[in-house]
Amino acid sequence: MKKPLTYISLFSSAGVGCYGFKLNGFECIATNELLTKRLKIQAFNNKCKYESGYIDGDITKQEVKQKLLNELKFWQEKHKIKTPDVLIATPPCQGMSVANHKKNDEISRNSLVVESIKLTNKILPKYFVFENVRAFLNTTCTDIDGVVKPIKQAIKYNLGGNYNILYKIINFKEYGSNSSRTRTLVIGVRKDIPNITPYDIFPKKQKSKTLRQLIGDLPSLTEMGEISNDIFHSYREFDQRMLPWIENLEEGQSAFDNSEPERIPHRIINGEVVYNKSKNGDKYARWYWDKEGPCVHTRNDILASQNTVHPSDNRVFSIRELMRMLSIPESFEWSHIKTDKLNEFTELEKKAFLKKEELNIRHCLGEAVPTGVFKNIASNIKKANKNESLSLSQIKSLEEEFKLNETDNIVSFINTNFKNYSLDNIFLIAEHSNSERLKTSAYFTRKDIAYSVIKDLPELKKKKKIRILEPSVGVGNFIPLLFEKYENKDEVILDVCDIDNNSLQILKTILSKIKVPKNFKINFKHTDFLLWNCKTKYDIVVGNPPYGKVTKNKELLGLYKFKAQNSDTNNIFSFFIEKSLRLGNHVSLIVPKSLLNAPEFNKTRDVLKSCDLKKICDYGEKAFKGVKIETVSFLCSSSVSTSDKVIIESYIKNSYKKESKGYIFSDKFPYWLIYRDASFDNVVSKMKLDIFNSFRDRQITKSITQNKGKVRVLKSRNIGNNEVKEIDGYDCYVDEIEELAVSKFYNESDVVMVPNLTYYPRASFLPKNTITDGSVALLTLKNGSRLPTEQDLEFYSTEEFENYYRVARNYGTRSLNIDNNSVFFFGLLKEI
Repeated sequence: MKKPLTYISLFSSAGVGCYGFKLNGFECIATNELLTKRLKIQAFNNKCKYESGYIDGDITKQEVKQKLLNELKFWQEKHKIKTPDVLIATPPCQGMSVANHKKNDEISRNSLVVESIKLTNKILPKYFVFENVRAFLNTTCTDIDGVVKPIKQAIKYNLGGNYNILYKIINFKEYGSNSSRTRTLVIGVRKDIPNITPYDIFPKKQKSKTLRQLIGDLPSLTEMGEISNDIFHSYREFDQRMLPWIENLEEGQSAFDNSEPERIPHRIINGEVVYNKSKNGDKYARWYWDKEGPCVHTRNDILASQNTVHPSDNRVFSIRELMRMLSIPESFEWSHIKTDKLNEFTELEKKAFLKKEELNIRHCLGEAVPTGVFKNIASNIKKANKNESLSLSQIKSLEEEFKLNETDNIVSFINTNFKNYSLDNIFLIAEHSNSERLKTSAYFTRKDIAYSVIKDLPELKKKKKIRILEPSVGVGNFIPLLFEKYENKDEVILDVCDIDNNSLQILKTILSKIKVPKNFKINFKHTDFLLWNCKTKYDIVVGNPPYGKVTKNKELLGLYKFKAQNSDTNNIFSFFIEKSLRLGNHVSLIVPKSLLNAPEFNKTRDVLKSCDLKKICDYGEKAFKGVKIETVSFLCSSSVSTSDKVIIESYIKNSYKKESKGYIFSDKFPYWLIYRDASFDNVVSKMKLDIFNSFRDRQITKSITQNKGKVRVLKSRNIGNNEVKEIDGYDCYVDEIEELAVSKFYNESDVVMVPNLTYYPRASFLPKNTITDGSVALLTLKNGSRLPTEQDLEFYSTEEFENYYRVARNYGTRSLNIDNNSVFFFGLLKEI
């Protein structure tokens, strides 16, 4: 049975926006609305498959929340879904709307947003969509932790660990509505969904229709109370004394523009004329025929609301006209009686129906998300779900079939097959084929990983023209995201470098097939970035530099090190970091996780610390599929640090939080501890640290060991908790040890053995007549400390020390060598 696309809707009013999901075949698991009369309208449109899906009441109350969770559980059992595809939340906005002049302290009400956050975190849908007013993100709310903070921060720090999130203020008239309405859209994509970003889900731009195109075919209504053949296209009655105020207005004029005093909106109080106030300057205002519709407010039923007067008739817009402005199809029903049946009513029956239902319908319209906008989003989700990434075997098959080991063939393949594959798969094919040709590691930067880098780049709001550099562009995976990020800049100069000209040719071919925005100018630089004599200063330097050591070409290594502050390494990415910081005001790169802790990058960390390090994102092994390498990205401003806070985002812990730089970059420890916490500090307080030196002998390999011999060679699996294990078929020996570096520890006392690459530390003393291979680190005392005891070693096997050690190793899985930095964390207990 094919699983349906599903969604949950919170604060859903009449379900006008969600109707766009229904039109795309989505099934509604549960919908919540406080007011029953509005929830009924959703039922009229058969929104939910089951009656139990319609949940009225206050979502802050546990019993209401439980109904929703029970419905989800029912769907999980009956329809075998794991999580909903989408959670939609459009919480009330009274405390935020600029149109609301009667604001009081709405902070607790705005905390309905926090209920949306809580449920999103609990349910973990694949995608979430929050919609609200323009001021939404900067408005304060009472967060889960009880602290009052801007809503954007509440969303970011509660959901940013599980989701890549996009925040945008847009006018709906450009995205599927025919009515001007500036709103905030927040879209999240769960991080375990590969190659999909919020940009893929965000509604695509559409040209709105003018009112003439939109409602020009509807009959003019000139008589007060007149109802056309369509019950929802009627002339809503109003106080006749207001007619002179609007009857002579031209398009775009307000009654307050009338030159005759008696035609200016007023009241008579105690015989005195008291003129009404026009706070927003758009009351009693006639709209234009040749513009898109005005913003539809909840009080669209009165002349005194904003821009409610028809372009030529002396009345407010009809329900049908408003529906068209909000891109609501005629198939949407407002009653349990179908529209075609309502149209068969007598005049009196129609008036009775409208008297009872019209205000509720109009209020629902004023609160609604235009159907077309959510329909646009739903369509994008359907499309994104269908786009599957090619497997490695499929790519290799294509490489063999089309001989993609040659650049000309890659270019030809792209030109011929571009429409047959998604852009993501084109990048994937091109990157892998090109890497195979270059014999380099295929570190293809997935789109969702690239988004995690792009999303926190500065907006640079004060600059209309910006310069961006990608120093090792490859086939250009980051470029489409940069198009999206900086679409509103007047001009973006994008310089892309690569040492391989064939990569640039492939990139040019791909770019010729996609629409490069008019505001982007791309310059291609065929050069070795590290040797490039560049005098230009860039606003942003971004990308994924090559990882690898220069070992054979000493002359080239010398040139790379020439201006580098860190000459202790020969790893290329370190040189890329330093040069990028010299050229860029803001730098964000994906690099190996060893940057955080390896001794060879001590000076590189010092360079980064001297700048304004804004963010570190830890991907663990999740960034590059099929490649066993741990990576992080960082965002750094080349200016001197002005803030003690740094964002730590973790794909390992599903977290996104701010930490004190002084705390996680503390000089008390040999390297950065991005997961440092109170539990870690508690263990630190129990031990005296920095008391051991570390040694590993890498000379001992299988080629020199044997099954029997004079001296036993211990390996990592032989080490237990204060014991040495004998393992059949695993133990090995050597006869001669004089030429081995490890021989200096032979029969020495108080030498501690610790497995090198493990998350589960344990220790024992080196026995007599044994040595160790490189899988074991030998710890010897320094600094005149007391001798270690079995009780000290016992502590290394406890769960408490294990958790401490994970933090000490930054939850690494690959870079776990016990070196001169990490040995620091093996200490001796202060109290025995």
